Order: sequence, then structure tokens, then C-alpha cells
Amino acid sequence: MVSHHLLLEEPIRMASILEPSKSSFFPAMTKIVGTLGPRSRSIEVISGCLKAGMSVARFDFSWGDREYHQETLENLRVAIKAAKKLCAVMLDTVGPELQVVNKSETAISLKADGTVILTPDQGQEATSEVLPINFAGLSKAVKKGDTIFIGQYLFTGSETTSVWLEVDEVKGDDVVCVIKNTATLEGALFTLHASQIRIELPTLTDKDKEIISTWGVQNKIDFLSLSYTRHAEDVREAREFLSKLGDLSQTQIFAKIENVEGLTHFDEILQEADGIILSRGNLGIDLPPEKVFLFQKAAVHKCNMAGKPAVVTRVVDSMTDNLRPTRAEATDVANAVLDGTDAILLGAETLRGLYPIETISIVGKICAEAEKVFNQDLYFKKTVKYVGEPMTHLESIASSAVRAAIKVKASVIICFTSSGRAARLIAKYRPTMPVLSVVIPRLKTNQLKWSFSGAFEARQSLIVRGLFPMLADPRHPAESTNASNESVLKLALDHGKASGVIKSHDRVVVCQKVGDASVVKIIELED
Repeated sequence: MVSHHLLLEEPIRMASILEPSKSSFFPAMTKIVGTLGPRSRSIEVISGCLKAGMSVARFDFSWGDREYHQETLENLRVAIKAAKKLCAVMLDTVGPELQVVNKSETAISLKADGTVILTPDQGQEATSEVLPINFAGLSKAVKKGDTIFIGQYLFTGSETTSVWLEVDEVKGDDVVCVIKNTATLEGALFTLHASQIRIELPTLTDKDKEIISTWGVQNKIDFLSLSYTRHAEDVREAREFLSKLGDLSQTQIFAKIENVEGLTHFDEILQEADGIILSRGNLGIDLPPEKVFLFQKAAVHKCNMAGKPAVVTRVVDSMTDNLRPTRAEATDVANAVLDGTDAILLGAETLRGLYPIETISIVGKICAEAEKVFNQDLYFKKTVKYVGEPMTHLESIASSAVRAAIKVKASVIICFTSSGRAARLIAKYRPTMPVLSVVIPRLKTNQLKWSFSGAFEARQSLIVRGLFPMLADPRHPAESTNASNESVLKLALDHGKASGVIKSHDRVVVCQKVGDASVVKIIELED
């Protein structure tokens, strides 16, 4: 899989644009997170999603109960075995999300220039005049002239299914608003977003804690997506909570940046979190439209330099109902990849969209095309310069492995690791070839029973761009005698050959520990 690297900075033959895309075992180096829900929870559809390129399944607890999500997860497990594809599990918290409750589920028509009252009295029926909400403190948080946005769950910003309101006056606990556009709200739940307003609710709610300590623990979740992360303290509190829940002490926390408050504290949040999700739906409302791209580019760059995964959301909204993305959306996906994004997160598109499998497939194809013109040389130099000197031992080995692989045009980099850290550092330098991360399980004990670590580490690399994990046999330690290393290497090479990334006469760069030393070696394969 040596990519024929073009550069956008160099003249591209226009005819070459029309050459058909070559399919491979890895649809793209950029990963795809799919949200599983009503349209994507059968074994058949999930299998299709995995084969199309989904490597992380997201379970959003903003709606649906534990039993519903458990059923979906059981189907995912069956699909993983059937498709023979690894897939990680992400639990997305509700957080301080404000919702309009529409118990009767009848469609609500709102007319421009009319008024509507937002009330915390949830005993009232939702109508065109009154919308009951799940938060009593809204009247204290807003003032005349503030903007409020209400739309269907995972709203797409379509002007007919979501509504902009302007606060006109506050009457006791009620908020009277002027309707700015005509819209019809359909469904049982709508998300309410108050632009640039602090909502005094905890980031990890009691409901979130209950779900994590039951459903999360039971299913050993790989990632926790922390909705509405506003401060580094939010991440620290979540980490402390997870540390008391057995295996979940290994769960990675991805901070979801959804508003200006999270943006303001971005640098400190990035230091604490394991990765960042740029929630462009809510951010797009909190920020002026002309600033959204700027935040995306700055945030992704900071994540890249820190070596932490950056995940971008809300890319192909129109595919919720259509088989093809708009031109702007297709370009947006490619630009996210060129910015350095690790993964694309699909929400409504797979959750309630009509074409979940096709959406994953098309996004994967766009990512693969963009990767071909990603300026790796420039990126590598920028990263080395940012890291500075003296480099740490591991950073030096990782950058050397990538440089060697590019110089000898290796088809793959194989990295032996037990914590996954070495492989992630190699991926940080964005090599043009896949990194096969061979995770060597470690034996551990809690004084009552023995168990092997490694499965968490392997699945957690499924959200990192260019990183493809495989679990080695526990009988092969990561830093061991030559003989056992050779046998694990043979397994990795066989895996690479079977998946079509390695062919005879290819060169492969191997990164491993021998005793106390880290070694980078180049091997040339025979027939």
C-alpha cells in the first residue's frame, strides 16, 4: 500500500483525478466513529458498517435506555465476530444538555414573528405557545436579546426542522421568546442550546454516573465522550470517578468541546484529556459562522502536536436523508483530513439516517483521496520543530522510524508495544504508510486472579489515524529473546500479507524493544 503521493502544491495532471480509487483492506488511514441507533442496530447493518470502515461504535445516552443500548451492543459483538473486524466502544454522556420535552410527540408548528414561552413546568403539554424544558434555571441564566436554538436531536441546522428564538422577556421562571423563523418540530425530544450562556449544571450528571457505573462497567467501555467539557477540572473529576470503577481506570476520556467556555479553556482541557471531539453542531451556534473553520484548524493543530486524537463531527448532515453528500460537505471532509484530523464522527447520519453504510463508505473514500495529497513532509518537519531538542528517548525513536520508512518507501511500519504509547507516537508523525501496532498483552493480578492486559490498548488505537492494532499471543513478551520476537514478527507480517498491505520484496520498518534498548530495523521481504 505504498501511496502514490501527489502534493496539492505541485501541478496535478487533471486526467489523474479521474483514475478510479483503489480499494484496500483499510478503507482509509482516518478513522470513522459511527453512532448506533434506530437505523443502525441490527446485526446485518452493523456488519455492513464495520466492513465499510467504522472502527469505533458510539452509544449516545441523550436518548434510549440502558436495555436498548445493551441490545445494540450485543448485536455489535455478534457483528464483530462475523465481520472479523475490531471495533471500540464509546459511551457519550448527556451532560448539562437542555431538552424540550414533547410527551405527546405531536408536531409543533412555530411561525416567524410569533412568540413562544419556555417553561420549567414539565406537567404542561408542548404546544405552539408553550414548550416545557428540563431545566429550572434558564430564566436566571438568560436576558433580553439572548439567542436560543431548538432543534431535533442531533439537529442539522435545517431551517425547517429547527428554530431560532430571541429572548424578549423573563417572567418568573418562564422565558418569553420571539420566533425568528418558521419551523416544524417533530419527535419526543428537542435539544435546546442557549448561545454563549453558562448553564449551572455539573458536566458529569448523576444520570451519567449511574449509566457509567452500570452499563459502562458491565461493557468495559474503551472511550468516554465527556459532553459539554468546559474546564480541565471536568476531565479530572471524570477521571477520578472512572478510577474507582475497576477496569474503567483504563478508559480514555475524550473531551467534547461544544461551547465558547470549552474553547476558552481549550489548552488546559487538552493537557488533561486523552483526546478531543470538536462538536461542531453546538459550536457552530455558539461561534459566529466565519470563526468555525478557524477554531477547527487551531484545535486540530494543537491536538496533532500533543499527539492526542482529534475527532471532527457534523460533516455530512445531508446524508441523513440523501445518498450523496453536498459538494460543500465532500470538500469539508477532505479539508478536515488535510487539517490533520484523526477521526470523523457520524451522528444523525448513522443513528437515524437512511443510508448508514453508504455514508461510512463515502466518507472513507473521501478521506482516502485526501490522504493521498496530505503534505506529510511539511507536517513531519513542523512536528519535529515543535517537539524541539533534546527529544525524549521514545519520541526520537518514533520520529526516526517514520523518517526511515519514508526514505526506504516501506509499505508498513510494525511496532511492538504493550501500553500502546510507542505506536501512538509513531502515528503522531503521520507516516504515509499504515502502522501495524502489535500489542503484547501483560500479565497482571489483583491478588485474587490473574488476567491479561492489552485488549483495551489495542481497541483504543482504533481512533488514531494510521494505526491498525493486532493482539499478539500473551506468551510473547514485548521485550524478549530474539526467537520469540521473530515469531511475533512473522505473525504480524502474515497479518499484513493477508490484509494486502505487504507484498513480497516490500520493505518493512520494525520498531521494538530488545532488552533496555529500542531498535528500529528495516527488513526486505523475500518471496
